[in-house]
Amino acid sequence: MSGLLVSAAELAAHAGDAGWRVFDCRHDLRDTQYGAKAYAKEHIPGALFLHLDRDLSGPTTGRNGRHPLPAVEVFAAKMAACGVGPDTQVVAYDNEANAFAARLWWMLRWLGHENVAVLDGGLAGWKRAKQPLTAEVPQVAAADFAPRPRGGLVDAGYVQARLGKPEMLLLDARSEERYAGQNETLDPVGGHIPGAVNRFYLDNLDDAGVYFKPADELHAEFDALLAGRATSAVVQQCGSGVTACHNVLAMEIAGLPGSLLYAGSWSEWCADPARPVATGDKP
Repeated sequence: MSGLLVSAAELAAHAGDAGWRVFDCRHDLRDTQYGAKAYAKEHIPGALFLHLDRDLSGPTTGRNGRHPLPAVEVFAAKMAACGVGPDTQVVAYDNEANAFAARLWWMLRWLGHENVAVLDGGLAGWKRAKQPLTAEVPQVAAADFAPRPRGGLVDAGYVQARLGKPEMLLLDARSEERYAGQNETLDPVGGHIPGAVNRFYLDNLDDAGVYFKPADELHAEFDALLAGRATSAVVQQCGSGVTACHNVLAMEIAGLPGSLLYAGSWSEWCADPARPVATGDKP
């Protein structure tokens, strides 16, 4: 296993392994009950369900974005209750190009848990491999999860102080349409943070939109965006700090670790009318 991605075959080989914990992160931003219903119908054997709003996000205030990060102690308690200990190998998946699985991957790494990977291909890849599904909900014993928060997170002030400066490369993981401010349906304001460069997270996947591209291909694409900058200059953002994690993961797969996450992202940024807004398809 690469440490970042795990194949369906590798995960199946660890079926029933007490040292592995699998999480189903399926979600629909417009139908927030979809994930739980889909999980109840069928899921990968041994998987537990995590809801983006309830488990992978904290309370919203109207000014902190649509999916603010939960308090460290709250998320740590959830992981402990789900049986994640210091040596547990976590595998995350969804059926949405791993957009939500990448959020869990990033959050665990943020709290110092390195043994976490994303199922390459997600549920679609699992089905392609003709692996079994079940409706059975596993019972797991609680574990000791001791968070060790590390860096990698920036706020709106950090971004605003560096607008227009070469020391920051702001990558926006949303679709080209939303980046340009066209047909915005999720946030009250359309557009993007001035100077941000569009890197749609689905561009990290193969032509079928299932598996991640090879590492060398991803490296070439992100290296072109970096244009000689260090990876620590990259600030990843999207609509609410979720799909931006997909770009963080893709850069790590490419051998380009160290990019930062602006978790509040566009939904937090545009909540303050004093912050500048750009539209159009160019930074």
